[in-house]
Amino acid sequence: MNRKLKETKLTGTLSQDAQPYEALHRKVAKSAAAEGFVLLKNDQHLLPLAKGTKLALYGAGASNPIKGGTGSGDVNEREVVSIYDGLKQAGYEITTESWIKSFQKQYEQSRLEWRQRIWDEADKATGDPMAFFNAYASMQYAMPAGDMPEKTDADTAVYVISRIAGEAADRYDAESDYYLNKKEEEILKTICSLYRNVILLINSGGIIDLSFLDTYDNISSVVLISQPGMETGNAVASIFTGEVTPGGKLTDTWAYKYEDYPNSKTFSHNNGNVQTEEYTEGIYVGYRYFDTFQVPVRYPFGYGLSYTDFAITVKGISKAQDNSISVTVSVTNKGTAYSGREVVQIYVSCPQETMEKEYRRLAGFAKTGLLAPGQSEEMTITIPLYTLASFCTRTPGWVLEKGVYGLFAGSSIATASLAGTVSLDEDALLIKTGHICPLKDKLQELSAPRETVQALRNSWLSRADSVPSLNVEASSLQTATVVYGKEKDNISPEVWQFVDSLSVDQLTLLATGDPGKSQNADEDQKDSALGSAGISVPGSAAQTSSCALKDKNLAPIVLADGPAGLRLLQSYPVVKGEIQPVPFEMSLEHGFLVRNAKTPVDGAELYYQYCTAFPIGTLLAQTWDPALMQEVGKAVAEEMNLFSVTLWLAPGMNIHRNPLCGRNFEYYSEDPLLAGKMAAAMTDGVQSVYGCGTTIKHFACNNQEDNRMGSDSVISERTLREIYLKGFEIAVKESQPMSIMTSYNLINGIHAANNYDLCTKAARDEWGFAGVIMTDWTTTQNGPDCTASGCMRAGNDLVMPGVPNDHSDIKAALEDGNLSLEQLKLSVAHLVNIVWKSNRYDA
Repeated sequence: MNRKLKETKLTGTLSQDAQPYEALHRKVAKSAAAEGFVLLKNDQHLLPLAKGTKLALYGAGASNPIKGGTGSGDVNEREVVSIYDGLKQAGYEITTESWIKSFQKQYEQSRLEWRQRIWDEADKATGDPMAFFNAYASMQYAMPAGDMPEKTDADTAVYVISRIAGEAADRYDAESDYYLNKKEEEILKTICSLYRNVILLINSGGIIDLSFLDTYDNISSVVLISQPGMETGNAVASIFTGEVTPGGKLTDTWAYKYEDYPNSKTFSHNNGNVQTEEYTEGIYVGYRYFDTFQVPVRYPFGYGLSYTDFAITVKGISKAQDNSISVTVSVTNKGTAYSGREVVQIYVSCPQETMEKEYRRLAGFAKTGLLAPGQSEEMTITIPLYTLASFCTRTPGWVLEKGVYGLFAGSSIATASLAGTVSLDEDALLIKTGHICPLKDKLQELSAPRETVQALRNSWLSRADSVPSLNVEASSLQTATVVYGKEKDNISPEVWQFVDSLSVDQLTLLATGDPGKSQNADEDQKDSALGSAGISVPGSAAQTSSCALKDKNLAPIVLADGPAGLRLLQSYPVVKGEIQPVPFEMSLEHGFLVRNAKTPVDGAELYYQYCTAFPIGTLLAQTWDPALMQEVGKAVAEEMNLFSVTLWLAPGMNIHRNPLCGRNFEYYSEDPLLAGKMAAAMTDGVQSVYGCGTTIKHFACNNQEDNRMGSDSVISERTLREIYLKGFEIAVKESQPMSIMTSYNLINGIHAANNYDLCTKAARDEWGFAGVIMTDWTTTQNGPDCTASGCMRAGNDLVMPGVPNDHSDIKAALEDGNLSLEQLKLSVAHLVNIVWKSNRYDA
């Protein structure tokens, strides 16, 4: 096939003026943020507020909101609209101008001091190319609290609690992080004493302690705004005015206290051991634990209020021919003043005859359109029977146990009531598999009190005759048997013919990123500019090798970080048509951390690459709206095309196993079905634009950041499959993303990047993944336990960002027989297949 390569050109524009795409995508970002805000409390219907209302605005995030997380999840956007500016422009009178001005001075000074501490720490590790990034990651910026409040001419105060977290470091169960610090407590106490009504905005990428709500009754409204991206202020204003009725729902359980989470004592650094992380809670993650063990919570999974009220009525259930069941529901807006949207959530309670299970699990959901007062909408939610299956390690395979399955419908797990039952006459094996990722030693997992779970089931079983029922015969369900080792059969003859024509040198180079594109690499190119190694698109994460471009017309493709938008340099210098290298620090914090910044040489032109900062992953998932996710994905892909990016290193979709994971902001939920559905929708949106693709990550069990490159996740096969792989499985089967990124950690003693069971047996053989699998950056540069040749043997096709040592390792393994030429060719074949489908070629 004759493929026409697109002409390469410098990305961005010479003008600093806002471009048409920016305005369009900011609207998408604002809409997504407002749709994902979760109204947690709204006593006496305090919100919305009439325009012109006087508001006393306090808190670190009032003038400097946290738009997103730090590290590779950052975006170098044009600007962030502050909450102060957003409310003021919407017509509210802010009575605390002097407080905000004073805070701004404190903020700017504290930023300078923070920067100096990073520089000083980096200087201690001379010769370490990662010294700066390690110092940056380990010394998260902490916002000052500001002055003590004084009474102003307002009845209502707004207090913004902000928290920062990011890559390479976990959070702490401590003041200024999970808890308020003493100054924040004093400020909040004072605000509550001075003002009749207080509105709390939670500007955090993860869960924080809210026990102070039990002390201050006049905190009338609480809104989880998470980290909303560059349109923060405008999105907040839209719910204050009532332009948007909040419709977001929690994707996590907010416990009364941190100690209520089942792994609170042992998570990450909490027990002093960041080398081994034992997943002793098993399948009881998030609401699966709280619901099953009947532990009271402050806000349950799926919870979220509105400015109006809805009624959900189940109309019936039916069985479809494709081994699925359908639940038909009607939703009515019962209010009289506000339009709004509701999320219908379906949970299933599975039989407990031979396999212990959580009491209920999320099985399906759907979000209504905008319903006016009195308006109704009927929806059908389809649930594959496979969603009801559990993994049986004895078989091994996915099994539906005989018995009665209860279907619960509602607007959260707490309000979901029995809506129907499905009865299965015999056990049914749906998918016969092999084993993966065996434990090296026995792991003692948490077990639910059988009598408690049975009592919960008996309670609804006694009412089963009052709801619709459905009978399913096991004989009508067919068993699929996974055939392993057939991944080569999925490669087209054209791709094989091309790969067979490549030299060993070309194959070796194509199996890694292009080290020649590493910014500021030293002579040995050990400094791979973590997350910013691409130079043809400045600030991009990396690009693949161009070794087969001239003679084979195989284009290199560019990869850029996410998942809140593209992370590129805001601007870069060009002299006589040549891009000039800039320090790696330019890729972080808008270049604020660069030391000895030099003015571009005479004759340099500046090209500008302004990308949209969308809301963080958790907030996007709080919309529970796959259609909106697709819209965000399409907007990201349009920017990918503008900046010649093929693969977006997103979405992140690891499970929120514990609230203190430093990277939870990038990820969607504690629930794998919701995470998988959101990732599939995002992928569909991105890949609706020709030649653009997603990279679902981090595969798998990347649930802590401390010692992320050496931590061993010790986990049972069933827990691994049902909780931590399930979302990836859903995303692959429903949307077939172009790529998968493996994680840094080990799983039961084997690095994810060198894990054949993960990369080949699970992803390719069991799920049918057809794209390219890549490593996370510098995975193979941290010791002999994870190598480039090991990646090829495992089915991990692309080592990123690539350094000469990776090439040496591959060639040595070929020579000594530890890596076969066929294994190397298979990895390159997967890459070629994606490159040919990329936006580097005309459609």
